[in-house]
This record gives sequence, C-alpha cells and structure tokens, in this order.
Amino acid sequence: MKSIVRATPGKELKFEADEGDALFVRSAARSMQVLAAFHGVSQPLSLGDIARLSGLDRSAAQRIVHTLSKLDYLRRSSDDRGYLPGIRLLDHTLDVLRLDPLVQKATPVLLELRRTLRERIDLSLFDDTRLIYAFRIQSKRETFYATLVGHSVPAYATAGGRAALSLLSDGAVREVLERSELLQYTSDTRTDVDDILVQVQRARSKGYALIVDEFLRGEVAIGTAIARDGVPIGAIHVAGSLSEWSPDEFEQQVAPLAMEAARAIMASL
Repeated sequence: MKSIVRATPGKELKFEADEGDALFVRSAARSMQVLAAFHGVSQPLSLGDIARLSGLDRSAAQRIVHTLSKLDYLRRSSDDRGYLPGIRLLDHTLDVLRLDPLVQKATPVLLELRRTLRERIDLSLFDDTRLIYAFRIQSKRETFYATLVGHSVPAYATAGGRAALSLLSDGAVREVLERSELLQYTSDTRTDVDDILVQVQRARSKGYALIVDEFLRGEVAIGTAIARDGVPIGAIHVAGSLSEWSPDEFEQQVAPLAMEAARAIMASL
C-alpha cells in the first residue's frame, strides 16, 4: 500500500528563508533536510542517496552527515552499508509527546475507553491534510506499522480525518482536499472531492465519522474530532475487524463512547 507509513503532507517544507527573514538559520534547515531524506525510504541510505534525496550537494551533505553522526542523530547501519536515523532522535519524540497538553489530557481517557471496548484506540494530531498518530493502544490484530507513533494517515480516507475536517467550513474542506494526494488505498476508497465532502458533511451532522473498508480492507472505524476554540487539533480513532463486527453494530456501540471520550478530553484542555 503506497504511503502507508507516512501520508504526504499537504504543505511542502521550505528549507530556504523567505525574503527579508534575517533570523532564518540555513545550516539548521540543511540539517533538517538531511533528516527528512529518510521519510520515504525503507532501507539505510548512502551518502550519495542522502545528497540526492535532500537536494544538497555532496560536500554539504557530507559535512552535515558527519556532524549529525558525531551527535548520534545519525548512525551507521549494522552491515555498514549506509546511514540510519540515530536513537537520540527518540529523546525528542519523548519531549513532543510528554509536553503536548492534548496527549497529557487524553491518555487516561483513552486508557479507560480501551478497557471498555477492547479494540484498537488511537489518538492523532491534526496536520493539515493528514493525521499523525501520537498515542496508540493496540488490539490483538495489529501489524508492525500500525503500532508506531509517528505513523501518519491521510485525513480524507480515515475516520478521524473526516471527523476533524468536519469542524471546518465546506470551502476550507474543499481546499484541503484539493491539496491532498487522493490515493486509492482499497477498491472502496473515495477519491472524488465532492463525494468525500458529502461524507465530511455527514460526519458534521452526526458528530463522528464512520468508514468501512476504505483505508484498510476488513476494517471498520469510528473517528471523533478534538478541538480547541472550534479548531480541530486531533482525533480519536477506534478500529475493529469486520470479521467480528457488522458496521451497524460497531457504530451503535462505539460511536457514543468515542464521542463521550472526545467531550471529556476537550473539557480538560
């Protein structure tokens, strides 16, 4: 499945300063370019790979790779054939999660929701055209990638994404969809902008979104949005297997609990 590990951001990162931006530090941006080279790969990268994927010349890439390696933000692969992200980056992942107010407030609520439903529970952070998973409690069925914090999914094809989009105006939703890479994840994935907009409107009227077989074959999911001052900042996802649930049964049992959890989290923010 294309882009299953990382959904494409709607806004491309700019590694060059805007005109008149005297505070922009180009060397810091180039370090981020090197780290971003690993986003879409599935194996260690050579120095030449890093230079090509980052858009830097080989000399600049070599200096930055050397510096990041010295700081343990890059490391050599076990077979010494290339570079991988270093474990020191996990220190920063921890900082993002432990200091984020939404993750702090949501965790006890989601743990209780998991005890009640005994299905997969995820908390994601809204990022324009996609959602980035920040907290995941797995069921017995999960794959390796589905367990990873930082995994991102497209808003248009996921229950949490449509729930988050439902808090925006129709015009804003259309603008987000037109910037999205509308991939066909399964034969049931909706990729027509007008069709997706209808589903977002339905989520707006219900207070939650339901998807069946659209992102993962055999999965039914409920998504509820989390907002601050009316602006979507994240979503709760609850996912089940169609081998164990009918869509109607899942919706009836899960949707009220997921909405209650979202209300509890927002009340604590």
